Amino acid sequence: MATYAFVLIAGLFAGILSGVVGTGSSIVLLPILVFEYGPKQAVPIMAIAALMSNVARLAAWWREVDWRAFGAYSLPGVPAAALGAHTLLILPSSIVNLALGLFFLAMIPARRWHKRKNFQIRLWQLAVAGAVIGFLTGVVLSTGPLSIPAFATYGLTKGALLSTEAASSLALYVSKVVTFREFGALPLGTILRGAIIGSSLMIGAFAGKAVVLRMSDGVFQHLLDALMFCSGVSLLWAAYAG
Repeated sequence: MATYAFVLIAGLFAGILSGVVGTGSSIVLLPILVFEYGPKQAVPIMAIAALMSNVARLAAWWREVDWRAFGAYSLPGVPAAALGAHTLLILPSSIVNLALGLFFLAMIPARRWHKRKNFQIRLWQLAVAGAVIGFLTGVVLSTGPLSIPAFATYGLTKGALLSTEAASSLALYVSKVVTFREFGALPLGTILRGAIIGSSLMIGAFAGKAVVLRMSDGVFQHLLDALMFCSGVSLLWAAYAG
C-alpha cells in the first residue's frame, strides 16, 4: 500500500505537469515505475497511464481542439506508431535515446529562433511530422517534447495546443497499446496497475487546466523550454546508463 500511495502522489504531480505543458508525466513517473516494477513492466504500465492522461486532457479542453490539425497529424501517425511499437521489440533503444536527447536540447534555441522569425509549418508538413513522431512514439516511451513543438510551430498555443496534442497522442497511444496487447506485453495485472496510476494522472490533468487559464503565454513558452531541457538530459542519461 505504501508503494501504491507513493506512486499515486507522484502520478498526481505528473498529471498536473502534463496538464500545464502538455507532456512530462513519463519523465516524472518512469524512473519510479522502473524502480518499483522493473523496466519490462514499466513501459506498458506507463503506456496505459499515459493513454488515460490524454483522455483527461482532451476532456478538459474539448472545445478548443483543432480537428484539421488532429486529422493531418494522426492519420499517418497511427500506423507509424504501430510499426514503431513492433520495432521496439527488436531494436535497442540506447541509440534512439541519445539522438532524441540531443534533438530535444537543440530544439530549445531552434524553437525560439522560429518564434522570432514567426516561422510556421503547413498542414502537410504537420502530417509528415505525425508520421515521424508516430513511429518514434512506438519505439520510445514518450515523444511529447517532440509533438508539442510540432503543434506549436503550426501555430497552436495554450488550450488549443494542449487539446489537439492530447487528441493526437491519444490516437497514437491506442495504436501502441493495441500492438503491445497483440504481442502479449499487457497482462491483466499490468493493465490494472496502469489504470490505477492513470487515474491520478487524470485528476492532475484537470487541476492543470486551472493553472493554464491563469498563465501568460510567455510563462507557458518558458515552461515548454524547461520541459524540453529536462527531457533531453533524461534521455541522454538513459542512453549513457543503457
